[in-house]
Amino acid sequence: MEGVGTDTAASLLIGAGDNPERLKNEAAFAHLCGGAPIPASSGKSSVRHRLNPHGNRDANRALYVIAVCRMRRDERTRTYVAKRTAEGKTKKEIIRCLKRYIAREVYRILASLSLNKPPILAP
Repeated sequence: MEGVGTDTAASLLIGAGDNPERLKNEAAFAHLCGGAPIPASSGKSSVRHRLNPHGNRDANRALYVIAVCRMRRDERTRTYVAKRTAEGKTKKEIIRCLKRYIAREVYRILASLSLNKPPILAP
């Protein structure tokens, strides 16, 4: 997986804990890492989200490091960032979205490892 080094992988594994089966889905893993979006709008403007301030801060940092690394090196991510920037999103909002996508990918890998299956990587 692009952008995942030994430190970030260790942080995410520690965040998942010894029993990754307790995480029912990718949203639960994102919430555990503090990468799940929560509504932040007043209701009068467009629907806006912000990151959950709770969760495992070290795992959240790992997601951030992976997102920043991908923004620099991964062509798919750079295309995504350009598209979202054209939509008017700020860099902070784009990173929030990327962290959620990365949490989804990491959860799939953790789930397949806990079931002794080959990892399911997104195309």
